[in-house]
Amino acid sequence: MRSFVIAATALAAGAPSGAEALAVTPFSIDASATEVAPGEPSPYAVAPPSAFARLPDSAFEPAPSLNAAGPRLQCVPFAREASGVSIYGDASTWWAQAAGRYERGRAPEEGAVIVMRGFNNPNRGHVAVVREIVSERMILVDHANWLNRGEITRGVPVRDVSAAGDWSQVQVWHVPGGHWGARTYAVRGFIADRPADMRSAQAASAPVG
Repeated sequence: MRSFVIAATALAAGAPSGAEALAVTPFSIDASATEVAPGEPSPYAVAPPSAFARLPDSAFEPAPSLNAAGPRLQCVPFAREASGVSIYGDASTWWAQAAGRYERGRAPEEGAVIVMRGFNNPNRGHVAVVREIVSERMILVDHANWLNRGEITRGVPVRDVSAAGDWSQVQVWHVPGGHWGARTYAVRGFIADRPADMRSAQAASAPVG
């Protein structure tokens, strides 16, 4: 899981003067730049795990890329090639087609296909590939044709906005505008490139959304 921003919220007792200024120093800082007496450990080395806390998802700064000059693709062939899930046909049929063939689940995992509905109209589907898990309620996806121009966009944030936190409803980052899209999309689930087993098939059979 991606540790996109980690900040020090406190430092161990005995830290050198100016510790207050270090309270928001990213954990990835080069500690050698901090003045430490010879032979003594950096304050980062002696701080307990509780001294570090992840910032909320709202602090995440997305950096998606949009390739409008490349080959034009629909979401289905792109997702099939990028994920290895060999399903054909309209995106709205992928969830049903995966039953008994591929493992279906309710939680995201890297490399899996997220199956959405409500793209442009309530019955239209869309598929994208999970590129990275940012947190329990945010992922990055790669997909094609989201803007209806056959473009490929990568590293696009998608966040779970369901009341139960079960990934049944999501919002998608609007790359051209640099903000969260206003629409909410229903999620059928996630399809992994693994053979289906009875347990996962039963767990995924309950309707969502």
